[in-house]
Amino acid sequence: MSIVIGIAGGTASGKTTVAERLFEAFGNDAVLLSHDWYYKPNDELTLEERSKLNYDHPDSLDTGMLVEHVRELKKGNRILHPTYDFANYRRNAELQPTDSAKIIIVEGILIFTDSKLCRLCDIKLFVDADADVRFIRRLNRDVNERGRSMQSVVNQYLGTVKPMHEQFVEPSKAKADLIIPQGGHNEIAISMIIDGIKKKLNWENR
Repeated sequence: MSIVIGIAGGTASGKTTVAERLFEAFGNDAVLLSHDWYYKPNDELTLEERSKLNYDHPDSLDTGMLVEHVRELKKGNRILHPTYDFANYRRNAELQPTDSAKIIIVEGILIFTDSKLCRLCDIKLFVDADADVRFIRRLNRDVNERGRSMQSVVNQYLGTVKPMHEQFVEPSKAKADLIIPQGGHNEIAISMIIDGIKKKLNWENR
């Protein structure tokens, strides 16, 4: 039996850290999928045009492909998922093979906004953090890891990230089974979640 764990939360809330902590805790028994890999390619647009798109709206993602991939993993099948180049706002040419596992972890800011994907999740977690903390984390990440200018990050945050969070992400919190404050730094919550998953899979003695 495979179970699907959905981990949502605002930008830079710590959801990726939580997902990675769970992935590390279960080793070869887990597989991790990021919704970010499924951004639409928009290859017909120039880099400048792609940089101006709203990447925080559900329509910016090929969630249908992610849903099919989760279904295939639940059947025990291998998938070939896309990867994404954040510096150039486009998909990479190569696909990444991923085998099925007992635990399928899916993370992304908008995963609870899609009803089909939400229904596939056996456990739904929402990682919560203050807006100012999330903005500072996003600013540091996008400048240092994704090659963005500080002004472009600020413009994107005010133009799309913040309003889309208020319209889509924050309301999706109501669909969560558990809300985790402080993200990956909440050791007690993460330990309890790991123990709960083990009990669900009858792994108490592992």
